[in-house]
Amino acid sequence: MLLGLDSSDRLFLQAREASRSVLERFAGKSESSNQGQRVVEGQRLMQSASDIFLGWLSEPLGLEDLKPHNLYGRQLCDSKISADISGMRPSDMARYARLCAWTLARAHARSGDSVAIAGYLGCSQVFDRAIAQFAEAYADQNERDHAMLIDAIATRRVQAQPEL
Repeated sequence: MLLGLDSSDRLFLQAREASRSVLERFAGKSESSNQGQRVVEGQRLMQSASDIFLGWLSEPLGLEDLKPHNLYGRQLCDSKISADISGMRPSDMARYARLCAWTLARAHARSGDSVAIAGYLGCSQVFDRAIAQFAEAYADQNERDHAMLIDAIATRRVQAQPEL
């Protein structure tokens, strides 16, 4: 933990071990020699703005097993403020949820070179149809999940508080 201007301005840094990707058996060995580097570069590819503290390192010898470990570092929690949701009305909570969803989507959105993407996709409708099929399947799964939640609430397997 580090402190900024005063004791209420806390900065927590976190180092996490990065193991080999579970996709290696399908996609082949990573080009990165450090698994922490692989994680960091992946996050930077996917996110429009990454944590300024995001980075990787190698621990030469683990404290317990005396083996080298690949790590990545980041800021543990970079939010300085948060909404008090305990007293929100349902309509305000819905608006807040939409704002959080938009913010998260924007943080993970990356824009590529539209000409390069169009050239890669070509003129066929294969990709368009695949995205449409995925979206429909995803929507259907959401509806099934919601129905299961409603059933779990109705049969009291899950406790839920009604809207106020």
